[in-house]
Amino acid sequence: MPFKSNLLLDALGDLERHSLVPHLARRELKQRQILFDVREAVNKIYFPTDAVISLVIPLSTGEQVETAMVGRDGVIGAIPALNGLASVNRAVVKIAGQCFVCEIEPFKNAVAKHSNLQRLIAAHVQVLFAQAQQSAACNATHHIESRLARWLLRAADLRGGNELSLTQEDIAAILGVRRTSVTVVARTLQQAGMIKYARGHIRLLDIPALQETACECYQAIKSNYDALIQPDGNQAVLSPTLAPAGD
Repeated sequence: MPFKSNLLLDALGDLERHSLVPHLARRELKQRQILFDVREAVNKIYFPTDAVISLVIPLSTGEQVETAMVGRDGVIGAIPALNGLASVNRAVVKIAGQCFVCEIEPFKNAVAKHSNLQRLIAAHVQVLFAQAQQSAACNATHHIESRLARWLLRAADLRGGNELSLTQEDIAAILGVRRTSVTVVARTLQQAGMIKYARGHIRLLDIPALQETACECYQAIKSNYDALIQPDGNQAVLSPTLAPAGD
């Protein structure tokens, strides 16, 4: 595959991979693109490689609450597609990038044939459920500075790089706070040398300091993934956030 990989696909054995690869198409995802919406049928499966996709619940006020996010660690749309059910959330691209796309029928055929693929999909669903629970606890109890550090670190993990294209409006929507609050916190992190922020672009500079600032939820979400996605008895560990720029 001629560009960044998807870790869930990498965790497959040769037989499962050979069943899927001929049916994967490379696609570019644009920021804020909606892949599917609440109560919509899902007609494609997405395996992000460096795009980051949020699963959100839209409210009548126009706000969107993020419950989980997926990047190069997993898959979007698998369960509603397999069950023939409508989606219960909106999948929106938060950070633009590339992905592999698969039509439903070849994906369903591959899952029906291969128990390891079935296990990985089931484990990924459990990871997303755990992530949603952790996010609910985090949003209810942790300070915005810790939450922002946690989200930036997780997004960098899922993108596979420490350069993130996000506006302050995007971040405010993700965290469920006012834009002015994001401005203050982002300035604090920048003055501490942890990030560099300018014109909708964030660069993570001091990863250890961000990890110290982040709440426990960052490591909890990451550990859940490492514990559950275990192909052939070995952990498929999501790589740590990249080293600070310049290393």
